[in-house]
Amino acid sequence: MVRKLIGSSGLILFSAPLLGETIQLNMTPGVTAISQDVFGLHMTILYICIAIGVVVFGAMFWSIFHHRKSKGAVAASFHESTKVEIIWTLIPFVILILMAIPATKTLLAMEDPSKSDLTIQVTGSQWKWHYRYFDQDVEFYSHLATSAAQIDNLRPKRANYLLEVDYPLVVPIGKKIRFLITSQDVIHSWWVPAFAVKKDANPGFINEAWTRIDEPGIYRGQCAELCGKDHGFMPIVVIAKPQAEYDQWLQQTQATQRQAREQEQQLLDMVMPMDELMALGEKTYNSRCAMCHQANGEGIPGAFPALAGQGVSIDPKQKTEHIKIVVHGSTGTAMQAFGPQLSLKELAAVITYERNAWGNNTKETVQAADIEAIKKGQ
Repeated sequence: MVRKLIGSSGLILFSAPLLGETIQLNMTPGVTAISQDVFGLHMTILYICIAIGVVVFGAMFWSIFHHRKSKGAVAASFHESTKVEIIWTLIPFVILILMAIPATKTLLAMEDPSKSDLTIQVTGSQWKWHYRYFDQDVEFYSHLATSAAQIDNLRPKRANYLLEVDYPLVVPIGKKIRFLITSQDVIHSWWVPAFAVKKDANPGFINEAWTRIDEPGIYRGQCAELCGKDHGFMPIVVIAKPQAEYDQWLQQTQATQRQAREQEQQLLDMVMPMDELMALGEKTYNSRCAMCHQANGEGIPGAFPALAGQGVSIDPKQKTEHIKIVVHGSTGTAMQAFGPQLSLKELAAVITYERNAWGNNTKETVQAADIEAIKKGQ
């Protein structure tokens, strides 16, 4: 039995390099100058701690061995020594100063977002990220792209399971990027290990961070603050592109968002049929609402109200109230304002779906014009 245990331990020990890609015991060095500084500081402090441990435990074990009772050692009898007191006070003080100098230098550099080339506002909400590019007329929400089938083990999990999004944050390389980080509801934390950026997103406050990425690539992170039941489904994906490719992406995104706004205005004069609204509504509901109200509309008792067979979703007289709740949210509850998050078409479709799915059957449709009227306070 002992031989088997020793053999197994040896196999694990000597095969560790083979598992290097899946088992990482140390911090990641990162891809930015600041992340490299943080990693270097971490290793410096680690080596100092190891050296202290070797000296302290070495002295302790040497004393135990050479002054053991079996050798006839007799314990010394003394009360105090001013010289010893001074020495063991000065040595830790000097060590702490030596550790504080590089630590302070690195921390000051991490907290200096001045002279940035690009500013991006990062807003966390349950459970998604919103990005707004200052002076670029571009903003969008970034949601988890992992399918519910993978989460429920109905399909094989992909390589980036729970670390993939529908709309990643795209930034240029070689530029100083300043992040203004805040929250719409509870405390979140925007964390990308490769950049050594980890900042809390606090409602009502703005925290600053920055990075300068030197290498093109895809970098992943996630919310690092327990923010609710779907905290684990709030990933971050950043794509760093060369300046020319970034400029091309920016122009294309600006044109796409401008076109989407123009199409929304055209919707105000249109009447969408029930079947089209229900199809889009089901898709929107499952991606945005089902996490709280459940796919069957029965909600979670005590946390999220049911929509099936009760409430404003079945009352013809509360159609306007239903629209207001979805568009503006509900103060004092976990219900967010989806007006800024969804298009007029998606809002009309999801409300229509909620009023006609699961046996509700109000036979009422909600149109883009109805949503626009609520947004304008009419």
